[in-house]
Amino acid sequence: MDPTHRAPDEYGQGHDRSGGETGHRRPSRDSGGADFGPQTPQQVRVVQLTAGDLLLTINPVDGSEVEAIPPGSGPDAPVRRTAAERADHERAGAPPVPAGPPAPQLPLLERQEEREHLVRLLARGRSVRLTGQPGSGRTALLDAVASDCADLAPDGVVRLNGRGRTGADLLHALFDAVYKAPGHRPARDELLALVRGIGAVVTVDDLEIGGAALDELLAATPECAFLLAATTDTTPGVDGHLEEVLLAGLGRGASLALLEKVVERPLTEEERNWAGDLWFESEGLPLRFVQAGSLLVQRDRLSAAPEEAFDEYDYFEPRADDAPPPAAPSADGLDVPLPSLGEGAAPAELLASRLSEAARATLRFAVALGGEVPHQAHLPALVGDTHADAALGELAGCHLLSPAGPRYRLAAGVLAQLVAAGYEDEAATHARTAAQHYAWWTSHPSVTPQRAVAESDAIVAALARLVPGDEAGAASAAVLLARSASPAFAAGLGWGAWERALRIGQEAARIAGEVAEEAYFHHELGVLALCTGNPDRARTELETSIGMRGVLADKSGAVAGRRALALVADRSGDFAPLGGAPSGDEATAVRQDLPGTPPGGIPGAPLFLRNTAEEEPTVISSLPPGPAARKVSGRAVLGGARRNLAAAGAGALLIAVLGTVVTLGVTSDGDEPDSRNVTTEQTATEDPTDDGMPADETDDGSSPTGAATDETSAAPSASDPASPSTSGSPSPSASSSSGTSPTGEPTDGESSTPGEPTPTGKPTKPTKPPTTPPTTPPTTPPTETPTTPPTEPPTDGPEPPPAENSSSASGPVESASAPVESASASESDPAA
Repeated sequence: MDPTHRAPDEYGQGHDRSGGETGHRRPSRDSGGADFGPQTPQQVRVVQLTAGDLLLTINPVDGSEVEAIPPGSGPDAPVRRTAAERADHERAGAPPVPAGPPAPQLPLLERQEEREHLVRLLARGRSVRLTGQPGSGRTALLDAVASDCADLAPDGVVRLNGRGRTGADLLHALFDAVYKAPGHRPARDELLALVRGIGAVVTVDDLEIGGAALDELLAATPECAFLLAATTDTTPGVDGHLEEVLLAGLGRGASLALLEKVVERPLTEEERNWAGDLWFESEGLPLRFVQAGSLLVQRDRLSAAPEEAFDEYDYFEPRADDAPPPAAPSADGLDVPLPSLGEGAAPAELLASRLSEAARATLRFAVALGGEVPHQAHLPALVGDTHADAALGELAGCHLLSPAGPRYRLAAGVLAQLVAAGYEDEAATHARTAAQHYAWWTSHPSVTPQRAVAESDAIVAALARLVPGDEAGAASAAVLLARSASPAFAAGLGWGAWERALRIGQEAARIAGEVAEEAYFHHELGVLALCTGNPDRARTELETSIGMRGVLADKSGAVAGRRALALVADRSGDFAPLGGAPSGDEATAVRQDLPGTPPGGIPGAPLFLRNTAEEEPTVISSLPPGPAARKVSGRAVLGGARRNLAAAGAGALLIAVLGTVVTLGVTSDGDEPDSRNVTTEQTATEDPTDDGMPADETDDGSSPTGAATDETSAAPSASDPASPSTSGSPSPSASSSSGTSPTGEPTDGESSTPGEPTPTGKPTKPTKPPTTPPTTPPTTPPTETPTTPPTEPPTDGPEPPPAENSSSASGPVESASAPVESASASESDPAA
């Protein structure tokens, strides 16, 4: 039985033994088994975007394709959002509300003066740079000022986050907050024209740019008033004319009041003294006091009865295993001592030790990702606990997190404290786990590109952790994550994250030795550079990608790269040559792409013409390549193929004529006529190749003597004293075979024949031009010289041919013009 083509009844095509319907496959007994029936192909997310005047097709398989937008199919003009739409957009970009009980709203203490000053400056249209130490409360002050300025500008208040963002990223984020343009990313000129008309109060938290980049941002938005929150380490602008406001720490009284607000009870005397020492140590930073308040809240819960501790978080154990042993219980419960001053100034380790296991695992992932906290929806899959999503609320309640745009990250100083506590020991393992999870999540069809962009910081952080790692397989995991996430970032218009993911993925592919993936990343970087207006960078990346894919024989990917490269050449104005450069030993056909001609130019003239059966082949020697052809006008190339063919024929004829003239000039030796005459001391060439050649015949069928004489006289002997190669004048003893005297006059009773010198001393025109190329006369002198003059005088008739075994004084005659004809004429002479 053929194992490939089995019997019909084996797969239910014939009789069904189970009694089922004929023609259907029997269902598998194992419900979780693999289904070998027709599988639905995995959906590939192909998204089309418009970037300026370019149409970008995000193709996760072979690479993105970019082309010019067809006429009449451009994107719709951006439309301004209404106030309600701006509010919805702002809520969508806010960080998620953590699970668990809501945290108490803390007041803004000792910031009223700064708050009113900032509002006055913004109302006058001035931009302000708010600086302060990490943990000084800049984010809280920005939120309060933004709420006060809601009605100042026509476009309201726009809240942005500057962590990891460039000036171009902030401009695009501002445009997206005010305008509604789905699937469209404006070009640089269009973007500047649109944001120039935006009038809004823009707050930017965690600003990282400065100098010229900050000045460019402010100059592009003259109708906006910016409130920029940055640390003291950032560089201010040069020409921005920003107002500087320094945010200092809180006083002692305000710090104690803030501590009481967090604990939600009056402080004891011991706690007040401890808080006073903490204020002196922390310089009054509000973040230290809210975290110290969290330590007191944990102490109160631990002092309560064990069965009542952490009732609101009933999913984890009352006490952590690594917590210090409690003190002797008091009458009301456990007596937990106050934290030390060092623990109050750096409370992250102590706070984390009193949290649940899921919360501590979340902190380890956050440390592995450089402080970025994954979204709470990813925590159950990462931690391995179905209730791990509540860990985010637990961490936020302890003030170990701070909002950063649409996500959370570790608060200022917490990352360094956790690293010192040993939370980074297995950072590579946690980063690889996160990378594998995000690679599956971003490639899932149900995940929208906007959700992937909101999680881009954590994904890029996972990539950055894996690339320099020494763990086996870390680079391959980074390649897989970058390959899956970069198309989602591009489709979601998060091009800053797209570029970072591509660059890290390209480096990871180089380390892992995955050439195909490295070529993909180079291609995507070239497309990105083309869409952002950097043709030089795009050309470099695309050429690298095409070269790699050519080695791998990836035809579809190479075609996509060549299309993008052709668009780069079209937009930059330079065109690459269509094909390889011609070699030096071949005739060069100039092909130019001129306006009004199809791509590829007009075909060049044919270099070789077809010869008929009656014609002899014409050999055309190759010419060296001449200088570069000058640029001609479009009118010169409109002659068509017939004109090119006629020009080619004329050129071939001109070359043949020039060759004939050069041949005659070489053999004639100037104006010397007597050198073309054959004397009695000369013999025809005894070339075996000349035997059997028919003689030229006249119209009446006879062989003309004059023709033979003319053909023979065209080749002087090498041993003839009158040869042009040895002497410029004929020898006195030389005589013509037709009875001419040495002076060139004919003898009595005979007339001159064609090929002989006329009475004027010049030879007549030959009857047939030579058709064979000239040969070089021999340079070696003959070995024998003539000793005696000829014994017989010339007769009236034609000269008889010499005997076959005669010892002629002259050597073999080598004709410079037509040796074949002279030998033929001598052998076919009728007198012989």
